[in-house]
Amino acid sequence: MGAVGSVDIELDLIEWLQAKAGPSIVVRDEVDNNLLAELPTIQVQRIPGGGDDGFRVDWALVDVDVYAATRGEAIDIAKTVHGWLITELRGSQTDRAVYGRITSSPPPAIRPYENTGLRRVGAVYQIHSHPVS
Repeated sequence: MGAVGSVDIELDLIEWLQAKAGPSIVVRDEVDNNLLAELPTIQVQRIPGGGDDGFRVDWALVDVDVYAATRGEAIDIAKTVHGWLITELRGSQTDRAVYGRITSSPPPAIRPYENTGLRRVGAVYQIHSHPVS
């Protein structure tokens, strides 16, 4: 939870990324036991950290994981998502939020996952936003 006037960053990013990714990729906040049947999947989660100004500006830390059947597919999708967030979302506006500075640290990289039937690539983004009104 950010500032009183902050945006539900997970919901906004899930909707924005789903529109960019199209129907062949699932974008969600949580993964479940059906993950193998829903590949590729992009998982978006706000994680502890970041902050706000107590009024309207929020700087969220958002973890974005890509799950896919192969390492190459997971890397390709993660790079595409990285480009969307860094170049297209930055400086744009959705129905809910105005987005400013967006950085990633670390950038997309392979992350271990216990299920050997899929591959996982993830990154952490710091995303500055404020509500539209």
